[in-house]
Amino acid sequence: MTAPRVAVVKNRRMRIDEIELRIVRLPYRSVFKTSFGAEAGKTAVLVTVRSEGVEGYGEGVMDQLPHYREETIAGATGLMRDALVPDLFASGCDHPRDLYDRWAHLRGNNMAKTAIELAVWDCYARQQGVPLRTLYGGERTEIPVGASLGMNPVAETVASVEKHVAEGYRRVKLKIEPGWDVEMMSAVRERCPDIELTVDANSAYTLDDVELLRSFDRFHLHYIEQPLHWDDLVDHAKLAKQIDTPLCLDESLTSPARVQAMLELGAGSVVNVKVGRFGGITAVHRIHEICVAQGVPMWCGGMLETGIGRAHNIHLATMPGFVYPGDTASASRTYARDITEQQLEASNGVMPVPEGPGLGVTLDRPFLDEVTLSTEVLRP
Repeated sequence: MTAPRVAVVKNRRMRIDEIELRIVRLPYRSVFKTSFGAEAGKTAVLVTVRSEGVEGYGEGVMDQLPHYREETIAGATGLMRDALVPDLFASGCDHPRDLYDRWAHLRGNNMAKTAIELAVWDCYARQQGVPLRTLYGGERTEIPVGASLGMNPVAETVASVEKHVAEGYRRVKLKIEPGWDVEMMSAVRERCPDIELTVDANSAYTLDDVELLRSFDRFHLHYIEQPLHWDDLVDHAKLAKQIDTPLCLDESLTSPARVQAMLELGAGSVVNVKVGRFGGITAVHRIHEICVAQGVPMWCGGMLETGIGRAHNIHLATMPGFVYPGDTASASRTYARDITEQQLEASNGVMPVPEGPGLGVTLDRPFLDEVTLSTEVLRP
């Protein structure tokens, strides 16, 4: 792996004229079940930053309730309204990369910060007339993608795995929890012995389950994702010494410092990157430097984003350190209709990067209005 060559573009201070906070609700094609519970749709915060006639879009991946991490939509929009947006109006922005450190005095709340930062990055790239991947230092025009499957009956899961393998997906990830693991993995491996298979526990196990987790070694998984507590590093380090399957951390990683701590403790050897969890693109660039320097594989996780968040993930995953297939599969797997006019669809396990300035996608405004729950426009 080599470090990305980040594009140098003409600096021009952005004047932020208006910011729109829009909450939308999109139904899923089918219920998505994990160890957190079952979800029938996505509620998301869409941020639009307007600057001198140009719009940029970001998406917040916080939930209505704190199931994944501690942030919620109500808390995040409150922080945006009370602190982040007023700061942008007052000070503008020389470059989007500056916002991560500028907002560091506001502890945590990474998803709220990221939602606005992503919109600023998109707006800035559109003003410069370059794709976001160019600003990020990404060189690829397409990326390998995997499919993430929720918890369904074993026969249905095996059929779904076979379907996705036939469609060319490079990796299949199964959601698991105690009692919903060995039987399913056995059935999948029997029918698909050679696929790149991973599992995601979303913190459903404890160290009391070491023998059970060790039994997963026989399934030759590419990695086990976040088996233990959502904010833990120490127990993961203990587990890693007792099993052969590599560990990948997700919820536990919230900053470059946490990634470095994971590596020093031996708590994991693969990094799931969700930009909202880390607080923005600048944080991801710093994590990328750490991982590339130490030969640690990265991949782009997903939160069942709408087309805005999905497009951001696609551009992010063009950076050279993202070496494993990510959760940026075809949008049509999740939604019957998305909020972007462009269809973000993979072919033979490969997702093309949207073309054009910024994200390279535009909003399907009539449908967007149909799925909007509330809109708030903020001005200086």
